[in-house]
Formats: sequence, structure tokens, C-alpha cells
Amino acid sequence: MAIVAPRLRIKSHWFKAGEPKTAEQNASAMAFIVWRVAHNMLKRMRGAQFDVAVGGPYFAFMREVLVFLIAVVDRTAYIKMDSETRNAFTSALVVNCANTLASNEAELLGPRSDGAPYQDSFIDLVNELSPHYAEFDAEVGPAQVDESFAPGFGFLRYLGSRLEPTLPAQDRFWVLDQVMAIEAPEAVDIVRSAILDLLYKEPRKARRTSMTGE
Repeated sequence: MAIVAPRLRIKSHWFKAGEPKTAEQNASAMAFIVWRVAHNMLKRMRGAQFDVAVGGPYFAFMREVLVFLIAVVDRTAYIKMDSETRNAFTSALVVNCANTLASNEAELLGPRSDGAPYQDSFIDLVNELSPHYAEFDAEVGPAQVDESFAPGFGFLRYLGSRLEPTLPAQDRFWVLDQVMAIEAPEAVDIVRSAILDLLYKEPRKARRTSMTGE
């Protein structure tokens, strides 16, 4: 049975929305949100009694969710940005997420045994999985009024299948239901709203984007 966690709120807008922001500035802000959402999903899964162990499994889970969210954000960037801006934005988004992940891995796990930077393995995973996510269509239904990408069934199911090996055997039977019914839709709603907030160019009153967790 899918379990829903409590809710919290994050801010996802520029305080001075009328000032132009570079692709790299938007990517830096979006990377912070993506990291928060991915980490929150992990906490929610633990709260739903999924055993995401500290150490290797923790970071394996985080890597998969980060790649998934980057793919969602990039599909909206494809809609909202020209090719050059999108390339700069997504590249900076990946690098920012890689750096945050690497910092946490180095702190908790120590240096890699082969001496390579932790960033390399994450960027390799993004390059490996991005073409897979690109094969999946948007959610079936009317065109999105806000022109953001809504991932369809295959997109969400692929994330669930990627997360299965990060969990112990007794939890794998339920992970698809929890991820597809609760966790992924919640996370997608936040990042879709967040990127539209960041790209909004007209000054407006601050509004909050909610996400679940502690």
C-alpha cells in the first residue's frame, strides 16, 4: 500500500524576477531544488518503511532520482529555451548536481578507491540514461497550458525499475507502486513548478512551491 508523508514548502522563485538571469544562474538555483527534492524523496521512502541503507545504497538511490529529475527539467528546458541556452542550462545543472553529490559522497564514504572524482561516475550515468529517458513520451492528455513537460507512464516506471536494485529484496516488490503512485508525481510537480517560477520574467508576488517530507 502506498504511504503518503507530511508536507513541507520550498521557495522556487527569484526575488527580483524582472532582472535577467543567465542559464548558469538558473541552473544553480534549479540544482539546489533538484537536490532537495531528491533527498526528500529518499526520506519519504524511508518513512514509508523502505530500507534505504546508509552508504552505497543511499547514494545509488540519490543518483537515480537526480538523473530522473534532471531529465524532467531538461525536457521543459527544451520547450522553454533556445538550443544554445538549453545546452548551457542543462550542462550547468548536471555539473552542479554532480558537485553536490560528490561533496556528500566524499564526506560520508571517503575518497574513491580508484582515486577518480565522484563527479565522473554521476556524469557518466547522466550520459548513459538520458537517451533512455528521451525515448519516453509526455503524459497522455491535453497540451500543458504552462508548457512544461509532464512525464508519462513509461518515464515513471523506468525510474521505479532503476530504483529496485538500490533496495533490499524484501522491498523491491512494492517499490514500483510507491514510486509511480506517490513519490515520482510529487517530485515532478515540484520541479515543473520550480523551473517555470525561475524562468518567469515578470515581477510578481512571492509564492511557494510545496513538497512533502519533514
